[in-house]
Amino acid sequence: MNRLERLLRPKSVAIIGGGAFGTNVVRQCLKMNFAGDVWPVHPTKDTVEGLPAYKTVADLPGAPDAAFVAVNRALTIEIVRQLREKGAGGATCFAAGFRETGSYDADGERLQSELVAAAGDMPIIGPNCYGLINYADGALLWPDQHGGVRLAPGARGVGIITQSSNIACNLTMQQRGLPVAFLMTAGNQAQTGLSEMALGLLEDDRVSASTASPASSGWPPAPAS
Repeated sequence: MNRLERLLRPKSVAIIGGGAFGTNVVRQCLKMNFAGDVWPVHPTKDTVEGLPAYKTVADLPGAPDAAFVAVNRALTIEIVRQLREKGAGGATCFAAGFRETGSYDADGERLQSELVAAAGDMPIIGPNCYGLINYADGALLWPDQHGGVRLAPGARGVGIITQSSNIACNLTMQQRGLPVAFLMTAGNQAQTGLSEMALGLLEDDRVSASTASPASSGWPPAPAS
């Protein structure tokens, strides 16, 4: 089984973070009629979008296949560690303030190294990214609006991977007749890079082709190797 299998095609999704971004992920999964379990994690709320909320990762009823981590950068490291210890299949890390800060923030490089260490062998996407959309199963680890639709049963679509979340948002809004099965953003690629994401998508029979677009190359995206 591909290392990203559970993350890309989850049966359960945990959303950690009580702000608008975390709530939006819950909302998008429900809106797309995701058939799996959706588990919001919030330290004080009892429900999120009508679903029962769990106080901590440890309180989850099982190990989530995929998690969206929408907390600050320091707490992201601890949450990722907890998810790995729980046996989660993978996590998308939304927070910025890691290696992408360069010389402007001396802590960024250190925090990214600590994040990778905390994840261990559990796959992580990002940090500093919007996450991923699975239009084939309706699983959205996505904290914003998008223009795509659920892939019809038996249909196939392309898999699109970008480093840039802004490019990804715009691609979902295209009005051409190109069916999209998956959309992924890579962010800093601290642990998982474009090539591994592309290979993970191409193993799905519902994906007709996979393209990757690094931030520096713009559009059109280059075919994934």
